[in-house]
Amino acid sequence: MVKFSAFAAALLAGSANAFAPSPASTGRMVQLNAEKSQALPFMNRPPLLDGSMAGDVGFDPLGLSNIDDVGIDLYWLREAEIKHCRVAMMAVVGILQVEIFGPAPGCEMATTKCQMDAFWEIWNAHPQYIAFGLIMITIIESISGVATTAGRESGERAPGDFGLDPLGYGKGDPAKFARLQAQEIANGRLAMW
Repeated sequence: MVKFSAFAAALLAGSANAFAPSPASTGRMVQLNAEKSQALPFMNRPPLLDGSMAGDVGFDPLGLSNIDDVGIDLYWLREAEIKHCRVAMMAVVGILQVEIFGPAPGCEMATTKCQMDAFWEIWNAHPQYIAFGLIMITIIESISGVATTAGRESGERAPGDFGLDPLGYGKGDPAKFARLQAQEIANGRLAMW
């Protein structure tokens, strides 16, 4: 019994050291000066994502913002993101419109409320409508491609800015406009998801 008591006392005394504060270390500590990403706090913020763009929270786990050597820079990536955001937001509205209200008024050839079935009904009845839509998309993409290339080379145009602001949001308070740009990116990312 005495041996057991001595063993228990030694065990308790040894485990008490686990909770005692450690003495000050005499070695040097290395401190990292890298700023952490707001989106992924366990990763360093990419150098080009400094928070100056709308919606920039340092999310780049694949390092795509640093691939200048293949001809794609941050301007081009941002332009593509904004374009895809805008297309995805319009697609969500279009899909919900057909699912809730049915096809567009006056469109007798599409009668179902399912978006994909309505597309194939139009395709079967009038494929020239779909071909015309694809031609228009090609024209718009050609124009936007020229604008993107010219804007990237000259630096006079922000990514996604085509000068189309009929309601004058860009002419008002800059802080309010920056908030609207951040909302556009956030809602576009949600629509793409």
